[in-house]
Order: sequence, then structure tokens, then C-alpha cells
Amino acid sequence: MRKIVSTDKAPGQLGPYSQGIIAQGSFVFTAGQIPMDPQTSEIVGSNITEQTREALKNLTAVLEEAGSELKNAIKTTVFLKDMNDFAAMNEEYIKFFPEAPPARSAVEVSRLPKDVLVEIECVALVK
Repeated sequence: MRKIVSTDKAPGQLGPYSQGIIAQGSFVFTAGQIPMDPQTSEIVGSNITEQTREALKNLTAVLEEAGSELKNAIKTTVFLKDMNDFAAMNEEYIKFFPEAPPARSAVEVSRLPKDVLVEIECVALVK
């Protein structure tokens, strides 16, 4: 079971995420996914949009292998090299979570593996 929590007694969202999620069942906790091509181990994309897309594709693959999918995501954490990329990351992120997006935190970090611009991890329900 996955139920969205939304209240006007707390600040509204600044992007495509939910204030909270009530979840019941089995969970998968993913490692952070970076924009690396799984076949070549090369970094995909030179900008935040391309790198967000590839990181989310990799996240999708991990969830599917675990018997889950993005629509079952409860919580994501997005690590950004530059918080100025927040709006552009959101534009790509919402394409993967068009309805009832998971709760989310986004933080700026000084450095990510392979010097990528974004890394995304997730907690999701397993079907």
C-alpha cells in the first residue's frame, strides 16, 4: 500500500515530490545511481538534464530487477553538484514521476563519483 500525505499545515512542495508517503509492505533500498552507461561504464551526458535522465534510467533498472518500479517509489534523495541545477533537474525528474511523486530530499554536495552532476537513490515498495 502506498498513500500520499498532503497538508496545508506545512509548506507546499517546491518541485515534483510529495510531502510524505504512508507505506506498508516490503521495500527495496537502492544505492545511489549516477549517469553511467551500464554497458560501457562511460558517463552519459554533459549537462544536468541528460545526466538526470540517465541516472533515473539506471534507477528504473535497479527497481525493476528488485520487482518494483518508479511508481512504487516512497522516497528519493537527489544529490546535486550545483544547486543552481535544481530547476533543470526537476524538469527531467517530473517526466519519470508524472503522478503522485515520492517524498524527496535534494542536497548540494561538493563532489560525486566520477565527477558527475547528479546521483539519485530511492526507497520503493516491492510488488
